[in-house]
Amino acid sequence: MSTLRTGDDTWDIATSVGATAVMVAAARAIETERPDPLIRDPYARLLASHAGTGVWETILLDDSLVDKVAAIDAQTAAVLEHMRGYQAVRTHFFDAYFTHATQAGIRQVVILASGLDSRAYRLDWPAGTTVYEIDQPKVLAYKSRTLAENGVAPSATRREVAIDLRRDWPAALCATGFDTTVPTAWLAEGLLMYLPADAQDQLFAHVTLLSAPGSRIAAETAARINDAWRRESRERFERVATQLSLELTFYLDDLIYHDDDRAVVADWLNLHGWRATAHNSADEMRRRGRWVDVAAGEDWDAVAHFVTAERA
Repeated sequence: MSTLRTGDDTWDIATSVGATAVMVAAARAIETERPDPLIRDPYARLLASHAGTGVWETILLDDSLVDKVAAIDAQTAAVLEHMRGYQAVRTHFFDAYFTHATQAGIRQVVILASGLDSRAYRLDWPAGTTVYEIDQPKVLAYKSRTLAENGVAPSATRREVAIDLRRDWPAALCATGFDTTVPTAWLAEGLLMYLPADAQDQLFAHVTLLSAPGSRIAAETAARINDAWRRESRERFERVATQLSLELTFYLDDLIYHDDDRAVVADWLNLHGWRATAHNSADEMRRRGRWVDVAAGEDWDAVAHFVTAERA
């Protein structure tokens, strides 16, 4: 279970779960600046560098700091490289998912817990596409304000749904113009690990009720990495941070719900009117040339999966 989370906790972009969105944006920025990028996010560095979360975006944005980490502990440096590569592959996979969904004629998109996702701005959406972004009010406000102040406009009709996903978000979504009679492309990326098991089930139940036939959903599952490896990784990172005089305001693992009884996403969807397929993220990383061995185990349950499904 999570050690920092409560049922009524909240956050802005610089604290708790909000700060993890900055980490993800930082990883997208680094990938974008590679000579052979899998994805291109021209707004990622802008969003990450103005958030003020401190050490986490510094570690992921600053290549020289990663080199310093490697000089102290090669294993911890490998974990950081793995994190960067994973985020690039994950982004690439779900970008392709949206491309296929719009090619199939879907023009209504919902990004659950959108964080600093910039797809409403950077993807080439067909005319008539509406992208709904659901997240905490302060997180959405930071993103829209930062991009607007820098002259960045959405490439689709973008509608904010400023609400915690543990509240009545379906009502808030519908009040913003969401149409339950047309197919929707849903995305739950970087979300499920921050929900307890029952909340995950409830989330997908709501999505199912709101989805017209032909709707699609893509989700990143919560990885089930063994406790011993997680403890060792944390101890290594803390030792490195101490040597580099880096102040850790939180540790990612403390924000995640490690529920042993969490439903297998593809199985749940297949039992509730969807046709779902799970894709092993390690296989995707190898296929895209971004795999870094961090000795965390390579069995089916140890890594996250990218699930795609279509509503019958």
